[in-house]
Amino acid sequence: MKLVRVGEPGSENPAVIDNTGHARDISSLLSDIDGETLANGEVESVRSADISSLPIVEGRLGPPIARPGMVMCIGLNYEDHARESGAKIPKEPILFQKATNTVVGPFDDIEIPKGSVKTDWEVELGVVIGSEASYLSDEQAGWNAIAGYTVSHDVSERAFQMEKGGQWTKGKSCPTFNPLGPWLVTADEIGDPMNLGMVTAVNEEVLQNGNTRTMIFNPGYVVWYVSQFMKLEPGDLINTGTPPGVGIGFDPPRYLKDGDVVELTIQGLGTQRQRCVSA
Repeated sequence: MKLVRVGEPGSENPAVIDNTGHARDISSLLSDIDGETLANGEVESVRSADISSLPIVEGRLGPPIARPGMVMCIGLNYEDHARESGAKIPKEPILFQKATNTVVGPFDDIEIPKGSVKTDWEVELGVVIGSEASYLSDEQAGWNAIAGYTVSHDVSERAFQMEKGGQWTKGKSCPTFNPLGPWLVTADEIGDPMNLGMVTAVNEEVLQNGNTRTMIFNPGYVVWYVSQFMKLEPGDLINTGTPPGVGIGFDPPRYLKDGDVVELTIQGLGTQRQRCVSA
């Protein structure tokens, strides 16, 4: 299934993409696409429903899951990106978090923060948790806890991230810094998430052109690993890292500015697009 949420911020209704590409309102079947409806099986029950008679809805796409309880991120999780950054290949996943209120719709504006000079782009495979994960036994249990995948834009302010005391969260948690979507695609529909093309273009110039196959720690392993240190709950989001081609990797570095347009695509998960505006 391809699940979406349609409507103005805070008033989105859940919908599913039908076989003609239209969004069908499923608010008569479930209240929202969130941790509760993922955990209790309401989202899964949409599969057996006859959606052909449900109304087609159009309008703004919000993030395909309601505000998650946690946004966990994996740093330097692509070999080629780690080399681009001049960093050693991690032996264990590097964990950090973004504020949950960074999550916005896939076509909402990105705000360049006040005082920013180094706002950067990062296309990432977003993993949405479908069941509670705590002290999972193995990697397969991690795969089993994944509800689906989405395009996640881990926007980063590099000066805040690296020049303000070493706390990555400072450069990751500015408002609008996690556009998400357009769809939440259930895990069964994706098949193998370890061979998905990933592209970022800024002002129509392709700058990232990678593939999830260069990921160091796969999503199942990541979910298992994170569960050893904290409890993951349904609806939580994990951003699994980015391939090379981010702004800081260029010589000289390149960063986003007011008026720039960023477009991110992951194979099978759709395309999102944002315009950058000054805060």
